[in-house]
Amino acid sequence: MPEKQNPIPATAATESLSEPVIPTGIGWKSPAVLLMLMAAAMQLSFASWSALQYNFAYEILGFTGKEIGIQQSIREIPGFLSFAAVFFLFAMREQTFGMVSLVLLGLGTAATGYLPSTLGFYITTFIGSVGFHYYETMHQSLTLQWLPKKTAAAIMGKILSVASLAQLAAYALIFLAGTMFSLSFTTMFVIAGGVTLVFVAFMVSAFPTFPEGEPQSKKIILRKRYWLYYAITFLAGARRQIFLVFASWMMVERFGYSFHDIAALFFVNSAIMMVMAPFVGKLIQSIGDRNSMVIQYVGLAFVFTAYAFVTSPAIAIILYVLDHAFFALEIAKKTYFQKIATPSDIAGTTGVAFTINHIAAVFIPVVFGLLWLVSPAAVFLSGTAMAICSLGLAFLVPKLPALGHEVAWYKSH
Repeated sequence: MPEKQNPIPATAATESLSEPVIPTGIGWKSPAVLLMLMAAAMQLSFASWSALQYNFAYEILGFTGKEIGIQQSIREIPGFLSFAAVFFLFAMREQTFGMVSLVLLGLGTAATGYLPSTLGFYITTFIGSVGFHYYETMHQSLTLQWLPKKTAAAIMGKILSVASLAQLAAYALIFLAGTMFSLSFTTMFVIAGGVTLVFVAFMVSAFPTFPEGEPQSKKIILRKRYWLYYAITFLAGARRQIFLVFASWMMVERFGYSFHDIAALFFVNSAIMMVMAPFVGKLIQSIGDRNSMVIQYVGLAFVFTAYAFVTSPAIAIILYVLDHAFFALEIAKKTYFQKIATPSDIAGTTGVAFTINHIAAVFIPVVFGLLWLVSPAAVFLSGTAMAICSLGLAFLVPKLPALGHEVAWYKSH
């Protein structure tokens, strides 16, 4: 609902009220460990599916850029509908909804190889995507509620590191499956989805239900004072699609990489991320959200421009690794929102933000899939333009964002 009241001044009192109430756990059964395990469970399915999907589409289904664009747009429809996640909270807690979402992701992944047709691939993509996007919405909401602001970036870096470790395991197994055991796509999809389901069963049985801190508003929240966060989120979603869809598709179509080559590339990415992520979290905590965003968007503008003209597979790999490394700095966008948000807004705003993130994602794969047939370079130069626009917005982020001080030019009363 649009906000009618004036922003709350960033006083010491409001700052103390906006600090999350951290739930406690017994020993290793803590919220932070649960968030790490949830991230690992998600990646075991999603990373495997991501590494296999393009070769499955190209080798088994005979897809071109047109069909892969349609499939990726279908994948983003649940992301566009993420705002509806808040309505499920009338029936279940966020922690429970996160587990249900992981089950859908696992089932969608496991079923992929059993429906080797264009329609079947579209259906399993949609099911898995519903699970992935609603999991992401709940995981981010719980993270922002459970983690203290002063150390949130560092802990998020550790969570990202654990997720990268799970990615490493997934990519290593896919590489071995392709080079040593010659497992079919069907078998690999079943194993990936099945392991996620096992993780969910363990988490449900081993962990208690943690309190969620500030009671969350069970409605869609769209506030004027969050406009900068919405704009940064929108461009991040548009830009990310070019990387997820077309940078990966380029490796398969232009440079002829097999699925175990892609798995090896993803393995290197995850290994770097696993080592880097904790340091990136501490860096963001040290230099601030705005400076981190500036570094990220300058780097991405360079990477996308280089993608447009790359002809060497080796250079393409380096660019891909750099692109993925810059993704770790997305933590800054989350911590910026945590600092400016009213605590009770987090769940409702997170769902809306995911929808905003996917507005462009729904049509970019289809439109740019057609553009790809004419000029792949134009696709990547569009990413350059998006990174430059994001850089302009980053300069509007305050050095010390807070309630009532959401934009650099705003003067609180």
